[in-house]
Amino acid sequence: MKKLLEIKNLNLFFDKYQALYNVDLSLKSGIMHALAGESGCGKTITAMSVMRLLPKSAIIKSGEIFFKGENLLEYKENKMRDLRGNKIALIPQDPMTSLNPLYSVGNQLIESIRAHSKVSKRQAVRKAREVLDMVKIPDIENKLKYYPHEFSGGMKQRIIIAMALASNAELIIADEPTTALDVTIQKQIMDLLDEIKRELKTTILLISHDLALVSNYADYISVMYSGHIVEEAPAKDFFKKPIHPYSIALLNSLPSRNPSLKLKTIEGAPPAIQEQIAGCKFHPRCEFFQPGICNAREPELVEKAIYHFSSCLIR
Repeated sequence: MKKLLEIKNLNLFFDKYQALYNVDLSLKSGIMHALAGESGCGKTITAMSVMRLLPKSAIIKSGEIFFKGENLLEYKENKMRDLRGNKIALIPQDPMTSLNPLYSVGNQLIESIRAHSKVSKRQAVRKAREVLDMVKIPDIENKLKYYPHEFSGGMKQRIIIAMALASNAELIIADEPTTALDVTIQKQIMDLLDEIKRELKTTILLISHDLALVSNYADYISVMYSGHIVEEAPAKDFFKKPIHPYSIALLNSLPSRNPSLKLKTIEGAPPAIQEQIAGCKFHPRCEFFQPGICNAREPELVEKAIYHFSSCLIR
């Protein structure tokens, strides 16, 4: 299977503090690859590095980001702008603020289509109808005239997905796409993304802290902690037998169907970006901690089973 996106040894700083450490991530064409972990672990900043939509204080010190064999970090801004929303599309966390409240959804969708392809307005309208039908928006002719405030959160998210489809994006970055949606709507949105992956062979990078959701949809999973990827595996293997202590702790903290089992929490909190921790960044919270090993040197991501990588010194 071809690799669509490859991030190699990405090191990113905010001023003098390091936020990403030698991040390696490889996405094959036509799969859903989840990037999971607690809030603040570096998931979104990794995705924004791909889009080159970083805050001014962010500095990529080293690394490469290849999309279809070309290093995006070498692209000039005008070339990168052509790529965004065209070949690579972003579904942001908050659909409420992603649509302009002053324009109808139809106008925004048509404008987006014409911005990324040389088509007439009539052709753009036809394409807008097609993609709204693909994301299962009912009563399309009327809905094209609606303004964002007239849609529910779930419907807004469908419209954002429609914009990604309208540009024929090969890679969709879905950053917590079900945030602030109720459980029923979450499933509908995830079912829709899964259908897009299967039917259109679109590659999806799913950013999520919700491992229960990830387990139902992802083909591969990478787990991040404090700017490091600590485990990566096919999703079935990961959920069957996680290796890294952080992954084990995350899965143990998920609610069980057995009401007699108490939830297990992970003691402590992820380190702040300016906090210096020797050795493995997770060792202050790790139940497997061994003094003189875990706090002595930083572990590397190595293959512990077939296609199953982990960065733990003792497991």
